[in-house]
Amino acid sequence: MKNLSQIWFQVQHDLFPYLEKEYKEPLTPKLMQLIATLEIVKIEDFIRTPRYWHGRFPKNRPQIARAFIAKSVYNMNTTRELVERLKLCPSLWRVCGWEKVSQIPHESSFSRAFSEFALTELPQIVHESIIKQRIGNHVVGHISRDSTSIDAREKPVKMKQKSQSTTPAKKKKKKGRPRKGEERKKEPTRLERQEKMNSEEILEELPRDCNVGTKKNSKGYKKTWIGYKLYIDSADGHIPVSCVLTSASLHDSQVALPLAELTNKRVSSLYDLMDAAYDFPIIKAHSRALGHVPIIDVNSRRNKKLKQELKEEKQRMNLLKIKTPSAQRYYERSNVERVNGRLKDEFGGKMVRVKGHAKVMAHLMFGIIALTADQLLRLVI
Repeated sequence: MKNLSQIWFQVQHDLFPYLEKEYKEPLTPKLMQLIATLEIVKIEDFIRTPRYWHGRFPKNRPQIARAFIAKSVYNMNTTRELVERLKLCPSLWRVCGWEKVSQIPHESSFSRAFSEFALTELPQIVHESIIKQRIGNHVVGHISRDSTSIDAREKPVKMKQKSQSTTPAKKKKKKGRPRKGEERKKEPTRLERQEKMNSEEILEELPRDCNVGTKKNSKGYKKTWIGYKLYIDSADGHIPVSCVLTSASLHDSQVALPLAELTNKRVSSLYDLMDAAYDFPIIKAHSRALGHVPIIDVNSRRNKKLKQELKEEKQRMNLLKIKTPSAQRYYERSNVERVNGRLKDEFGGKMVRVKGHAKVMAHLMFGIIALTADQLLRLVI
């Protein structure tokens, strides 16, 4: 954080006065936020153009990448709005790296560059580098894990029409009761299969197509949407550490193991906080194997007796005004809820206008990058 505070001191006391003098106009708060974000991210350092390129040489890739960061910071709806805003705001196009308005490429060039960024997973690589560089050497107290719905403008893929299924083919089960002396083997669930797989194999097996998802919100009402589901591990300070994007219909528990492995490679943490959807012995055992303490809300699973006991226990604790240490720590899980809210309300998480898993993930990760830089700055200021 000392290195980060030095960057902020240089930006605030040296760069901002210089830019105001150069542009001959005061800097807006959003523009100052963008400048500080770009100084922390340094996304142009991650763009590499091959030495030998067949065809027309790609231009403006660093400037376009910085412009997509600006799109997330300004919470713009479309790329067309971004191009129009760049042409109307001289300070914005100069911050992104263009010296003249005539140098700003056409909207189609932005789309081609975005496709390249999505295929090479540029936003994911940049975000991983920021996390490892800024908080990788620190011990994180709590990792809050949860998912959020992502609405997409795509036609959902039906299960019967899947040509390239990511899940192994299931054998047809015999109907009726087994014969006398016949033993039928129970097929392992996806969570049980994941115990014997590494994180890369698990992520390849997870479905990524756009489909229909249903989830209960915090008030108990069901919400149905068409699109995807974004899983986020958030550290203390509302800093997203790792993200995974899957189909909307996937259950939360099936992403817990690979997401925990991704987070463990980037930071060192102590507690894993999850809601009742992750209440499985396999997930708890995996968390302990990583050296963490799992704090997961109890899932009664239609057990009326257990549900009644949990309700009575909660009433007794409220009556005595006592909170257990695990219950007190569980309140920190609101970190990830705030991250989900900020991503959707302030950094373009609600305006997904691209199609396909790779492009949707790239769009969301540009917002995650801007959100991560903003939260790191808040810790310093």
